[in-house]
Amino acid sequence: MKRFNNVLINPVRQWLESIEIHRPKTARWLCKLIPARCPFEREIKLFDRTIASIPPLCKLNPFYDQIVEIRFKSLVFLADQCGEDITLYC
Repeated sequence: MKRFNNVLINPVRQWLESIEIHRPKTARWLCKLIPARCPFEREIKLFDRTIASIPPLCKLNPFYDQIVEIRFKSLVFLADQCGEDITLYC
């Protein structure tokens, strides 16, 4: 499994980490595409009592941290370079 991780996953991680944001339109699209929090995390309630809790399954994605980093880079670009209000994406 470790060899699989090194051969296939690490190059994709490095590629994702090397992505730079240069266009406002791309940054806005990425901020809309990548959710601010894991969409799979849920609490199942019955009569205001939590009966089950589904953990954030996004952590199972081996590229989760890199995808969140791309969203962060997009937000920073929009705020710092373009001077946009990013509260719309938070």
